[in-house]
Amino acid sequence: MKKLTNEAMLITYADSLGKNLKELNQVLSNELDGVVGGVHVLPFFPSTGDRGFAPEEYETVDPKFGDWSDIDKLAEKYYLMFDFMLNHISPQSKYFQDFLEKKEASEYYDMFLKYSEFWPENRPTEADIDLIYKRKDKAPFAPVTFADGTTDQVWNTFGDQQMDLDVTKEVTKKFIKDSLVNLAHHGASVIRLDAFAYAIKKLDTNDFFVEPEIWNILDEVREILAAEGSEVLPEIHEHYKIVRKITEHDMYSYDFALPLITLYSLYSGKTNRLADWLRQSPMKQFTTLDTHDGIGVVDAKDLLTQEETDFTTEEMYKVGANVKKIFSSAAYNNLDIYQINTTYYSALGNDDAAYLLARAAQIFAPGIPQIYYVGLLAGENDIELLESSKEGRNINRHYYDLAEIAETTKRPVVSNLFNLLRFRNTSSAFDLDGTIDVINDGENELTITRTSADGKTTAVLDANFETKQFTVTENGVEIFATK
Repeated sequence: MKKLTNEAMLITYADSLGKNLKELNQVLSNELDGVVGGVHVLPFFPSTGDRGFAPEEYETVDPKFGDWSDIDKLAEKYYLMFDFMLNHISPQSKYFQDFLEKKEASEYYDMFLKYSEFWPENRPTEADIDLIYKRKDKAPFAPVTFADGTTDQVWNTFGDQQMDLDVTKEVTKKFIKDSLVNLAHHGASVIRLDAFAYAIKKLDTNDFFVEPEIWNILDEVREILAAEGSEVLPEIHEHYKIVRKITEHDMYSYDFALPLITLYSLYSGKTNRLADWLRQSPMKQFTTLDTHDGIGVVDAKDLLTQEETDFTTEEMYKVGANVKKIFSSAAYNNLDIYQINTTYYSALGNDDAAYLLARAAQIFAPGIPQIYYVGLLAGENDIELLESSKEGRNINRHYYDLAEIAETTKRPVVSNLFNLLRFRNTSSAFDLDGTIDVINDGENELTITRTSADGKTTAVLDANFETKQFTVTENGVEIFATK
């Protein structure tokens, strides 16, 4: 297993850059050589829904993607990130099926949250249900029928293929530890805890990021992974002050506010909000502009005013290429009204200059840049896949075959981005224990200076967000400049 390094990380599905893990390995060795130092392989386990986020278990690789030898080969060259769904598991898993068959006699009975056991008599009331932080327009429970014909309801926050786990029970803790250790042994330098904030359910709370209990489970996970030499990355889309609590607990966090703030800056030409955000951002984080989900809106709350947020979202629909409000609605199975479904390149109107400036800002921002595979190839919205599936998020989940990858990497916007990333990966100016200085003299200008810990290397991004022109220098030598 390679240790986490301060190099850009690719985010991809196992079958999106080529049709399987072997072809992904091929693409990384050829077209992407030197472009990324890490790979976040989105869920590659047997799953019954949500593009892998409804796993049946973590012991095997889904055969349609390959096997553990393919993952192990990746781990020889790249630091890897895997997902662990702390909150839920598939109802088709052996655990849930045994629970349905044997009920109280099942060794996995305690893994699941039963409606009849969670609520006191004469509850839940309407007020109880209203209090719950929900991801859908109904109470987060699913009816189940046991083999003996009796019925109950079990907690399921997200959908019918994702049954919530009771993370406080010993049988669940054993499942968590066994799964995490196995993933670490197959090269997971970082474990991304998907939907962890929903994992604690407690009476008379909103059942989201419940403190202090949530820190107990996070500390347990961190302790397990630390023993294996791996890091934990809790994933949460929420107000930045909640994310800062993760930083205060000395864990890696995500910068999900950067995407919308950067769009605002490029749409308006004003750099004040971006400069303010970069000055307060921690180094111990992963930055994003795009992920397998939509562009988050709630993440930038109070970092942009409501007027600025409204301006940005409306501009996205106006400026963006094939970005329509209906794609982020129930008509296209959108789960989260606080996300907008589009590729980042299309959100910027397929404008090469604006797109490269957005990536340059991300590269210079505090933290380690994660680049989603569609974004890495400056991909446009995939309307055909969107319409054929009626799944809003599929607009940003194009499937690239090897021939298309070879062709699209020849585009100037892509080759320029690759050059910027290769520079980012090799310059000591971006040391995580180095320094950053952000200056925004004038409404449209932004200068970001990164200096290595030993003070010997300095990289500077000098940009104008109105004209979209920028230069990158290292120790005074020009590395890149827009023409």
